[in-house]
Amino acid sequence: MAEKVGVYICSGCGIGEVIDGEKLAKGAGAVASCRTHEYLCGPEGRALIQQDLEGDSPKVDRVVVAACSPRMKIDAFRFGPRVPVERVNLREHVAWSQQGGDPEDVAAMAEDYLRMGIAKAERTRPPEPVSEQISKKIMVVGGGLTGITAALEAAAAGYEVLLIEKQERLGGALAKVKSRFPSEAPYTGPSPEELKKKIDEILYHPRIKVLVGSRLLETAGQPGQFDVRMESPDGEITDRVGAVVMATGWKPYDASKLAHLGYGASEDVVTNVQLEELVNSGPLRRPSDGRAVEDVLFIQCAGSRDPDHLPYCSSVCCMATLRQAAWIHERNPEARVYIIYKDIRTPGQYEQFYRTAQDHPLNFLTKGEVESVAKGEDGKLTVKVKDTLLGDRIALQADLVVLATGMVPNSADGPAIRELHDMMRTAEQGESEQQRAEAAKRVEELKHHEGTEILNLDYRQGPDLPILRHGFPDSHFVCFPYETRRTAIYAAGPVRQPMDAARAEEDAAGAAMKAIQAVEMAARGQAVHPRSGEISFPEFSLQRCTQCKRCTEECPFGAINEDEKGTPQYNVYRCRRCGICMGACPERIINFPDYSVDQVAAMIKAIEVPDEFEEDKFRILVFMCENDAYPALDIAGYKRSRYSPFVRVIPVRCLGSVNMVWIREAMNGGIDGVLLVGCKYGEDYQCHYATGSELAMTRLENMREAVERMQIEPERLKLVQLAINEYDRLPALLDEFVEEISRMGMNPMREFA
Repeated sequence: MAEKVGVYICSGCGIGEVIDGEKLAKGAGAVASCRTHEYLCGPEGRALIQQDLEGDSPKVDRVVVAACSPRMKIDAFRFGPRVPVERVNLREHVAWSQQGGDPEDVAAMAEDYLRMGIAKAERTRPPEPVSEQISKKIMVVGGGLTGITAALEAAAAGYEVLLIEKQERLGGALAKVKSRFPSEAPYTGPSPEELKKKIDEILYHPRIKVLVGSRLLETAGQPGQFDVRMESPDGEITDRVGAVVMATGWKPYDASKLAHLGYGASEDVVTNVQLEELVNSGPLRRPSDGRAVEDVLFIQCAGSRDPDHLPYCSSVCCMATLRQAAWIHERNPEARVYIIYKDIRTPGQYEQFYRTAQDHPLNFLTKGEVESVAKGEDGKLTVKVKDTLLGDRIALQADLVVLATGMVPNSADGPAIRELHDMMRTAEQGESEQQRAEAAKRVEELKHHEGTEILNLDYRQGPDLPILRHGFPDSHFVCFPYETRRTAIYAAGPVRQPMDAARAEEDAAGAAMKAIQAVEMAARGQAVHPRSGEISFPEFSLQRCTQCKRCTEECPFGAINEDEKGTPQYNVYRCRRCGICMGACPERIINFPDYSVDQVAAMIKAIEVPDEFEEDKFRILVFMCENDAYPALDIAGYKRSRYSPFVRVIPVRCLGSVNMVWIREAMNGGIDGVLLVGCKYGEDYQCHYATGSELAMTRLENMREAVERMQIEPERLKLVQLAINEYDRLPALLDEFVEEISRMGMNPMREFA
């Protein structure tokens, strides 16, 4: 294949000041063409490459560009979908990071990188685009404000929409609300709720089909080809949709768990949602005896920001209380309102509304902790409060006590989620280490293998979206806020995280746009994210499959189902092209046409390892995640940060794609140490592929045991978690690892390599 490779070396941007391009070209080997140019990304440089691609002698059908980072000048080095282009990073990773270094070491570094690039290019095949019949219909699950908005936005963009709602009418939680938080200047009073206008619009929209009183029985297939079965008042209905927006909303926290605040002991202790119903039904009266209410006391964060109940802030409770206080004063100008809070949270322009409430002469607000709520002889409720702003204990009397309970996502239905919450609490607060460990194990099982049966997905990982924490469905909140681990299924609104109506409308529009992007990309056979536009797909050589199920179990996105024997059944459009299945496979039968086990193994073999007599010349192989770690090293290069010239970097799609055979090859080939640098993982994970870095760590621990059996120090293998903004740490991390290896000495396998 080398006779088809054209190699092009740039000397611009300071590369030629550090690297002798002509000498480097002589070491390229038997390639079809090898040229140097001072400005390869310019018109003349591109014409040079184009000339070789279009000429008859020599005939070049793949290109190696040795210049700047592959993250730069992407369009300049595109020569059509049938021409593989491999980028060799001479600028950021050699010239800019090795200025003033030993010329011999710098030259060896550049030569290794060029050989590695050629080895990969030789084994690259142009990916074949997949083209199948794709549905571009968007299904929205949930008919509240978020679902209605998502449906209208998708329809306005020209797409057919199927909206399914389990209740008999649209509107969700906002259907009971007569006004919403201030939405226009001067932001001092509630704004009218216009949900009814949206409902009327959606019911008569020609591109939207609405099913109320219905539920999903099954969602099977893949993006662009989801086959859904629904139970409706008219019987069972089937349809095919391309993407899904999950907008199932929220419900109030179960106030029966708040007996310490008087709920259940008195009819006059109600929740903020129940107060909405009382206000909407006529004059505000005490539920216990029908007497007019003169004094109302609100208890904020009722069960919220509490590790025994809801550990998070629901973000809307403070504003809801201020709005309800305004209603009470409208109904009864003489009513007194007391608000006991932990903190008042009214972000942005809502602060104006808070100030208006503070200025009202019959509003009394104080920070404090409610000790008890008890019924007095006159029928009024006595609320005792401690830790007030003045430090004193106070007792307040009210006709009605309102608990501002938090928002619980409507993904949290069913026994699996209730058990999940219990197990999470036990995992943190269990009486013994064994109890905590068993609970933590059960938490992982519930997170990934059981669902809440809203979508009823036909996925081996469970019938619904995995749970991230606190009952909210998994969402990649750092980089892709609407994404879930189920490709083309997007969570939006309060089911994703607590939010108010204005934010829910924005969220719905964002999710609708992502759903549209998903179906359009599927129609072109391209990935939506993180490798946007990627058209390669993994290829399975099933003749050698041992049905070990590692690929099906470890795929974080449910792209691979399995038959009764355990043979993988790949769903093309669910795939995000991370390569985690490739890294999982012990038989190495999963590969991409442009990213394979053989490719990377060849790159490792292309590294020239000094012989055993050069004990001070180490070779350190570094696998770097292309999403955070590799760009971080580029930034370090921009900063001209120096690091060891003994480092050789191979970018990977995800650390989860690293097949352990590569590490074995490196060790057997005399490489002195292997470092994996990837995204951070954990509860606040940053990993673009959700579990990739964590899986790599688990596999590396197993590999360390195997290396130790080879009589090689396991410390030669290491994994580092790194965020892109920690680029300044990276050179030191590389140097520290080189120093650790130097103390151990050269790899004992070097003399046999």
